[in-house]
Amino acid sequence: MRPQHDALRRLIEPAVTVLGYDLVGIRCWPQSGKTLVRVYIDSEEGISVSDCERASHQISGVLDVYDPIPGHYTLEVSSPGLNRPLFVASDFERFKGRRIAVKLDTPLHGRRNFSGVLLGCREGVVRIHADGFEHSLPLEQIGTARLVPEL
Repeated sequence: MRPQHDALRRLIEPAVTVLGYDLVGIRCWPQSGKTLVRVYIDSEEGISVSDCERASHQISGVLDVYDPIPGHYTLEVSSPGLNRPLFVASDFERFKGRRIAVKLDTPLHGRRNFSGVLLGCREGVVRIHADGFEHSLPLEQIGTARLVPEL
């Protein structure tokens, strides 16, 4: 997890959990003079549009008070969906055995993209079986990782 996301997580997580939701993760993207902040939430019962609205109102209040994002930003609150993003080591352990797609920030052995079966995560290394081989991907180099929906 990137340091700025870690700091945002520490600010936002209490606001989300007080509402009874789990904070899955946060993604930030610069977009023409402002930042898009996407917050993923989940619960045992699933997430509805009204859940996203409640969480958005709560998170907005926290962001207004602490102002951790320089400049203008747009906040989006969403459920993780079928192609759930994976953020932290425990996510990679929780979804062992599922198919995932990973994009690294920097190439590893000439590759940035991997798609295969998740074998788990230990000591900051995500293991994936792809293309007939086991690959060890440093968690700190993972830009994005998502479950591949099995329909």
